[in-house]
Amino acid sequence: MRGGPEHLNRLIEPVAKGLGYEYLGCELIGNAAQPLLRIYIDVAAGVTVDDCSKVSRQLSSVFDVEDPIPGDYTLEVSSPGLDRPLFQRDDFVRFCGHEVKLRTRQKVDGRKNFRGVLHEVKDDTITIEVDDNEFVLSLENIDKANLIPDLG
Repeated sequence: MRGGPEHLNRLIEPVAKGLGYEYLGCELIGNAAQPLLRIYIDVAAGVTVDDCSKVSRQLSSVFDVEDPIPGDYTLEVSSPGLDRPLFQRDDFVRFCGHEVKLRTRQKVDGRKNFRGVLHEVKDDTITIEVDDNEFVLSLENIDKANLIPDLG
């Protein structure tokens, strides 16, 4: 990826915002032969397939010029879904009190995977309660985080 994730965010956010959507974040997944750039957007009324198509068309034009990812890749624009990903500090603040699952980059107390209730966001850390144990994790150490849908 040319310019890193910050460069991608700088390209994507103004396009999404200009079309009236909140840009939540993106992830580059898959393998080198078939990378997938997944972009998450949201809007108060709920994201439709037409919304995703509109943002995808605009971003395709920008990416054709800027070429942020070398070679072929698949572009996917998506709603956050029930298991909404958490990207920014504000996402963690917004969903305090909710159940989350997350993976850290480096082990914390011998583990990388956590599933529990997000209790607090303070400065650059979060506190998550897992089985009556509290873990304080650095936001920089969080590789991936998602809400766990409450289907009850």
